[in-house]
Amino acid sequence: MIRNIRINLFTVSVILMCIGIIMIYSSSSIYAWERYKDGFFFLKRHLVFMLIGALLTFIFMAIDYRKLRSIVQPLILISILLLVLVLIPGIGREVSGARRWFRFKMLSFQPSEFANLAVIIYISDFIARKGNLIKTFLKGFLPPMFLLGVFSILILIQPDLGTTVALGLVVITMLFVAGVRPAYILSLILSSIPLLYVLIFSVPYRRARIMAFINPWLDPRGSGFQIIQSQIALGSGGIFGVGLGHSRQKLFYLPAAHTDFIFSIIGEELGLLGTIGVIILFIIFIQQGIKIIKNAPDKFGYFLSLGLVLMISFRAIVNIGVSCGMLPTKGLPLPFISYGGSSFIFDMVSVGILVNIARTGEYP
Repeated sequence: MIRNIRINLFTVSVILMCIGIIMIYSSSSIYAWERYKDGFFFLKRHLVFMLIGALLTFIFMAIDYRKLRSIVQPLILISILLLVLVLIPGIGREVSGARRWFRFKMLSFQPSEFANLAVIIYISDFIARKGNLIKTFLKGFLPPMFLLGVFSILILIQPDLGTTVALGLVVITMLFVAGVRPAYILSLILSSIPLLYVLIFSVPYRRARIMAFINPWLDPRGSGFQIIQSQIALGSGGIFGVGLGHSRQKLFYLPAAHTDFIFSIIGEELGLLGTIGVIILFIIFIQQGIKIIKNAPDKFGYFLSLGLVLMISFRAIVNIGVSCGMLPTKGLPLPFISYGGSSFIFDMVSVGILVNIARTGEYP
């Protein structure tokens, strides 16, 4: 039974990645030719990321996931160091006012993605070690909140509010499932609301995103442009789509068509049936992930798989919600499908760890 679960999870992930390869080329080829005189520019880079991700995936599948507990502290220290270095001019790469990437010739690396994985591993190990102490404030709740605070500040400075919110929700959910008192979590959420309000409405582009979400037609050529073009793409596809490769919105109408809004291009070219198919695949992924969580052989494996499934699920829900106009723009890629480099590699590594946990549960 468990063998079937890990096979199903791996198969669904591969299908989603294959859809990603097709849609990345379809959505980016014209833009890539116009800008780089190479229609395969983004596809070739994506395939390089896939090769790197495949190598790391098989490494994480081969090594016992429980050995990650022995390198938790180095992972956290390296993550903090990378998040600090990326903020230094000349070291980190700045794009549109954000300093989130390291650039190595044709490859880029986003340290916040590595930090996500490191924090999830740390929290899983922390919960497994603390036992019933996790219910106390000083020894169970405060230490992970302090760590989350440090990482949140470093990621917010980049700035990257979407990743910060995603990581915070994953960590809080993990702690809630572990048995942290709901009163502590509720107090944290209530105290965070004023800070979140300031972070959103004190920054012009974030405030514009919220206003565009409420009514994109207030500024159809400015802050509401992406949402409007995304909805036009989804609406133009109808039930069966306009045909693979025949999207009109990718012709310089819809920004980030191969990254944040690739779901909209799927809807335009493959129609309602295509989008429903992708959603069903993610539902199956989550369903199989939940089965792996339930069958995890130990507490560390249980919370590690929980954190990984939560992160991928949250990203998928947010990306699809943003494309449909149901959520404000966050800039989170669609797992396994979007062109994304570091985030795509993180998704593949997560699958490797999940398969590892499932296999260990089958043969403890």
